[in-house]
Amino acid sequence: MQNYRDIIKGPIMTEKSSDLAKQNTITFSVDPKANKTQIKQAIEKIFNVKVENVNTVNVRPRKRRVGKYTGYTNKVKKAIVKLKDGSSIELN
Repeated sequence: MQNYRDIIKGPIMTEKSSDLAKQNTITFSVDPKANKTQIKQAIEKIFNVKVENVNTVNVRPRKRRVGKYTGYTNKVKKAIVKLKDGSSIELN
């Protein structure tokens, strides 16, 4: 198993994730090879909270163009983590 800090890359702060934060749900960018159990254990150890469930989304790379050069964005795996009542994570 990897180090917990290697699994969780960082929080994703968008309008939609800010709305979900009001419902005690936080969105994180995670390692594409991590599974839901590893993500749950990492969140519980790093932030000292209890996790109710974890949903994951694999975001495929999109084709992008800069001038005459074409390429792809990086693939990303998002984890939408619902915390149990009484638990909260303070992200600044």
